[in-house]
Amino acid sequence: MGKRRKARECALQILFQLEFTGDELPLVLKDYWSRRAVPAETREYCEWLVRGIREHQPEVDRTIQQASRNWRLERMATVDRNILRLAVFEMLFEKNLAPSIIMDEAIEIAKKYSGQEAANFVNGILDGVHRQLQGTSGPDKN
Repeated sequence: MGKRRKARECALQILFQLEFTGDELPLVLKDYWSRRAVPAETREYCEWLVRGIREHQPEVDRTIQQASRNWRLERMATVDRNILRLAVFEMLFEKNLAPSIIMDEAIEIAKKYSGQEAANFVNGILDGVHRQLQGTSGPDKN
């Protein structure tokens, strides 16, 4: 598994814990890293993701909500919602990765942590986000 994939999976676990417990970020990070040994690069990218999502959560959530017409964010499964947050944050703020790579990573993580149905759901939402960020509405746009 690549360092960024591992960082995304760690970030997903941390985001889930933050949402589920409501604990403070420094406490969650200290506890999380005390039980895991990962390369510094993985840890740094993970923490960049988590801190960035927390800092930009209104924008990230608004972007997801705009692309998910029939699903309110709060009704999405916690794992799926946080996978979407990870991917959308990267699509907005990680300029060194192509959106297709970010989307593929999110789909694979969704398969692993939530199942094929969730992967299809994540794919659909991220496709909408990608079109939204490109300023298009889809294949039928003239």
